[in-house]
Amino acid sequence: MPLCVDNKADSRVSDACSALDIQLLPSRDSFEAINRKGNLNRMAQQSSNGSRPKLSEKGLLTPDNCVVALIDHQGQMLFGTSNFDRQGIINNTVAFGKAARVFDVPVVLTTVETKSFSGNMWPQLRAVFPGQEPIERSSMNSWDDKNFVAAIEKSGRKKILIAGLWTEVCVAFPTVQAIHDGYEVYVVEDCCGDVSQLAHDNAMKRAIQAGAKPVTSMSVMLEWQRDWAHKGTYDAVMDIVKNHYGAYGIGVEYAYTMVHGAPATKFPEYAVPVALAAHK
Repeated sequence: MPLCVDNKADSRVSDACSALDIQLLPSRDSFEAINRKGNLNRMAQQSSNGSRPKLSEKGLLTPDNCVVALIDHQGQMLFGTSNFDRQGIINNTVAFGKAARVFDVPVVLTTVETKSFSGNMWPQLRAVFPGQEPIERSSMNSWDDKNFVAAIEKSGRKKILIAGLWTEVCVAFPTVQAIHDGYEVYVVEDCCGDVSQLAHDNAMKRAIQAGAKPVTSMSVMLEWQRDWAHKGTYDAVMDIVKNHYGAYGIGVEYAYTMVHGAPATKFPEYAVPVALAAHK
């Protein structure tokens, strides 16, 4: 069972992950197909960045038809989150950000009242997007901020993947208004959180009733990958899986080493940090 969030009360998240189980681990045939179909992949129609096959849409997300919005993943907002495991939210959001980087999906980062209340965007997330400054806002609703809306419009995409804290305000408000303005919105639920389970659940109901579609970070990444024979992104996806998706990642490692005879994954060795200056 892949790890999404450590919360048994929210069946939508766990059910979404369970539905993927039968397709998550690459089979022996898939490993063989990676080599067998390599030449076919190079002949396939390429995406906008020219390094991966262009995927069919037919109602699905592709790396070429969507934009990601990560809203208010900040310290104070996480302090008040209680419906999901907070470390799980950090883990899933970082994994989702990495997936967006792997597939070259445009990402809009935004924060609210950084200095006066909310604090900085998590350093773990900033590290995924070095050099990209979040759009700072005073408005609770990012859709009220002209710079945020301009960044979404600049992407040229009409499908928005939204994640943020808290669900009932910073996710629900822009979701409802973006849909009103003609966008198709997907709420990445395991990268969201709220002050209570009730608040989160009601926000998700409101978003869904407005027309949004609930997804998870892993379901989106696999929707972008779509085929294990797509070698250009395969290794990067497996790296995210092994670093962030718990039992699924361990299952992949087991399949690699015990079934396919691959060498064990080497993670960076831990080095104890050395104090560079005296603490105040």
